[in-house]
Amino acid sequence: MQKLLSASALALVLSSQAHAAGRIGVSMGYLTTNFQTLIANGMQDYAKTRGLELQVEDASNDVNKQVDQVRNFAAGGVSAIIVDPVDSDGTPAMSKIAEQAGIPLIYVNIQPTDLSTLGKKQAFVGSNETESGTLQTKEVCRVLGGKGDVVIMIGDLSSQAARQRTKDVHDVLKSKECGGIKVAREQVGNWSRVDGADLVSNWLTAGLKIDAVIANNDEMALGAIAAIKNAGGSTNKTLVAGIDATPDALQAMKAGDLKITVFQDAKAQGRGAVDTAEKAIKGEPIGKEVWIPFKLVTNENMSQFEHLN
Repeated sequence: MQKLLSASALALVLSSQAHAAGRIGVSMGYLTTNFQTLIANGMQDYAKTRGLELQVEDASNDVNKQVDQVRNFAAGGVSAIIVDPVDSDGTPAMSKIAEQAGIPLIYVNIQPTDLSTLGKKQAFVGSNETESGTLQTKEVCRVLGGKGDVVIMIGDLSSQAARQRTKDVHDVLKSKECGGIKVAREQVGNWSRVDGADLVSNWLTAGLKIDAVIANNDEMALGAIAAIKNAGGSTNKTLVAGIDATPDALQAMKAGDLKITVFQDAKAQGRGAVDTAEKAIKGEPIGKEVWIPFKLVTNENMSQFEHLN
């Protein structure tokens, strides 16, 4: 009888360990955004095909909450952790927690500031942001003929992606071909459609001349489109450009309102994060960086991207 009980207890323990081996903790920075939802969906869909369980948490744009989520994942014995950072400057604390627990940690979407010092079981899966704002702004410059007044909407100054995309814009505008373009305003829009609309509405009410809106993401660009229309303006006269090529953005492009966006493959980032985490769990070597390329999207080629989201 004692042997039977011991065997049952052992089976229960082994079953529990096997279950934990397939469980990955995921902390998403801000799940109310379209793009991050697509990343999470990409993870969930791919995880199912791999027989993995994801425990997805929303950090609600709170870096302290996200650090606590990582700490709880580590204490709960997950086999790996995936983090879409709220604040790229907050990643060193999370990297340390995971490394001390001996648990693989994969960052996705937002590049961590400690990328160069990540541990052997840690990596970043995302897109090279030097491509995003560069592709976007070169096309804006081409359409404007290298001259005009533009406004820039920055996602969030705490975000590496926002800082890099904005730098890309300025770097392109410094080129000889774009020398006639002037930045009339530049302000934070918090990646938000509502904030984007408010910014453009205020600029237009103040009488600002705007030939193009260059937004760090599609959500702010969609807000800009709404503000332009509400003010009686035309998106044929004011060029609007975003980044991400989300489903809503592609619909706006099909309607003729959004003229430029840059495809960032959210689902591929999600799949790549799960794939890299699984390799780390198995003890396989992983690269410190896994890049998913950006691609320029205009009305001419948008049909290629509609099925990808």
